[in-house]
Amino acid sequence: MDTNKKSKVFAMKNKKLLKLVITALFTALTAVATAVIQIPSPMQGYVNAGDVVVLLCGWTLGPVYGTIAAGVGSMLVDLATGYGHYAPGTLIIKAATALVACLLFRFFGKWHENTGKRIAARIISGIAAESVMVLGYFGYACLLLQQGLAAAASIPGNVVQGVVGIVLGILLCEALLSNKQIRYFLEKIR
Repeated sequence: MDTNKKSKVFAMKNKKLLKLVITALFTALTAVATAVIQIPSPMQGYVNAGDVVVLLCGWTLGPVYGTIAAGVGSMLVDLATGYGHYAPGTLIIKAATALVACLLFRFFGKWHENTGKRIAARIISGIAAESVMVLGYFGYACLLLQQGLAAAASIPGNVVQGVVGIVLGILLCEALLSNKQIRYFLEKIR
């Protein structure tokens, strides 16, 4: 194998390793943000700050790695803190939340150069993504946990969690991406 091919193979392996490391880092950040603040809800669940990082995963890591980090990080906290009955739903719901945030934000790709339009794209994609979260947990509590219409009691807490996730997620994302080194690493994994 010539030197040029070796360097390309090495670069591809390094890029894969970098993707895995950053995904693991964002998985851990999601878990920490979810675990640090837990306010019990009436539906045997809790309101948390994890959606800040769930949206950040979708907006920065892309559809595959962002979805994995958001879903797995959130689910691990359910398993570790006694909410195992929510773990399967959380994995799917938080992964879907990050995926919707990512895909809608990318849909508005031509807006990304203008700060105001980029933030508008984050708001729109965040609202759609957090709607998936609110409706997902309502459906999970109604259908799979068989809590019937009483699951509606969790909607206000989930809406507040979603709004906080959008606002703080946008602020954190814009702050992180204003750092050249962080932006460089995140662009390398796309």
